[in-house]
Amino acid sequence: MKAHILYAEDDESLSFVTRDNLQLSGYRITHCADGKTALELIRQEEFDLCILDVMLPEIDGFTLAEEIRKFNPHVPIIFLTAKSLKEDKLHGLKIGGDDYITKPFSIEELVLKIEIFLRRRTITQPSDRQIYRIGNYSFDYRNLELSTPEKSKTLTQKEADLLRFLVEHKNDVVKRATILEKLWGENDYFLGRSLDVFISRLRKYLKRDPALKIENIHGVGFRLKCD
Repeated sequence: MKAHILYAEDDESLSFVTRDNLQLSGYRITHCADGKTALELIRQEEFDLCILDVMLPEIDGFTLAEEIRKFNPHVPIIFLTAKSLKEDKLHGLKIGGDDYITKPFSIEELVLKIEIFLRRRTITQPSDRQIYRIGNYSFDYRNLELSTPEKSKTLTQKEADLLRFLVEHKNDVVKRATILEKLWGENDYFLGRSLDVFISRLRKYLKRDPALKIENIHGVGFRLKCD
């Protein structure tokens, strides 16, 4: 089945060209020109991926992404924007975006990003291990749930992917470049900063068990210390 993509962009010419090319690449595209309509659509339909312009009317792309994350923690979100400021890129990643493409961009680059995220969503086979014990926590990878007897937390897909990667290499040092290439598809500065954000989130989620610690091995990577 064709992957269903929500594409929110108010530039009429750009959206026409991008939508047409993505459809030619085999994707099913639902396009809207403002954030309010996009939010209504994602509450009504199932999407495999969202492409959001940041400067949308009604509801901007960043706010839209935050709203999407409240009820859909795992759908991949790619931001498209003319902004190139480092602070804007980091903000987009911190609020739950998975990647960031600066305009003008090539269709080939966008399709590559889409393929990486869609492939990552389907890479787990039914035979793969799904339930992990991490100290006092139970980690249900399939259902994106990290829980203790007192509390449970629903993770985003990227948070779950990263936690599983660390758990499967627990007590070993994992290089930053390895994590970025395995989970993000490439190793660059902004994705590295995004990784730091996700590591901080996981540390916060795991703080109920003082025996667990995600160590920063300076200049190398990270290690999940776990008995």
